[in-house]
Amino acid sequence: MSLPSATTGLVLEYNSGILPPPYSHVFRLVLDWSKGNLGAQLDLHYTDREELSEEEIFDEGFSLEDDYRYQGNVPSVWIGPIKQLLQATHWTKKSIDEGGITLTTQEGTKSEGLKIPSNQEEWQLMAQDLIQAIYELEKKEAPLKVQYRKVEREQITDLCLTIHFSNREAVLLRAEVSKKISWEGAIDLMKFVFLPDYRYEQAKDTPGTKRGAYIECGDGFWHELGKGVVNSHASVDAVGKIKAGFDRLLEAN
Repeated sequence: MSLPSATTGLVLEYNSGILPPPYSHVFRLVLDWSKGNLGAQLDLHYTDREELSEEEIFDEGFSLEDDYRYQGNVPSVWIGPIKQLLQATHWTKKSIDEGGITLTTQEGTKSEGLKIPSNQEEWQLMAQDLIQAIYELEKKEAPLKVQYRKVEREQITDLCLTIHFSNREAVLLRAEVSKKISWEGAIDLMKFVFLPDYRYEQAKDTPGTKRGAYIECGDGFWHELGKGVVNSHASVDAVGKIKAGFDRLLEAN
């Protein structure tokens, strides 16, 4: 599509569809860059939880106060990526009855009408990242921090990668020296980090010292890649991608 130069904002609406509670939710995210900054309004609501007991909700890692509203600004560094994704978006007439996202572009006070983007996954990821940015700004959640350890013979190498969604910065810490790295590269790596199965019964409170690769995803538990972290789908070698991604960071830094 060709993005009109007069486009000043965007409304994203999402419904998780067939996802069961307590995970099922809807949200409406209104973005406005007409004044140069990025204004944001978020209304997120978890659905159908009346079917569950409080214990069932807690057991899945949720609380009774997960609904969230926000009105304020998000750093303008997000405006460019949003516009780029809009520019690359094509529309579809396919139904999203089983869950999905819709967009409505704004030109001042004029709405261009609700449309369904064909690149659903990209827009859902964009919306998730923006919501995460809001959570960071409001101190609801801390930046994502992933630690990695590689043990070879007598050598132990540690890395810490911190993802700041609020300002789209990825910071790598090694041997007490920090360095900004590619945001896109860091996000691509994170997609693989959360793809495999983590066997918490094998997790430890401290990183391993025997030969191997170990990862800690911000919850204090260390997992050995290939043993405590295993691929959930035979078609995607997520464990191999994680090792290769962090090893490239080690070689480059």
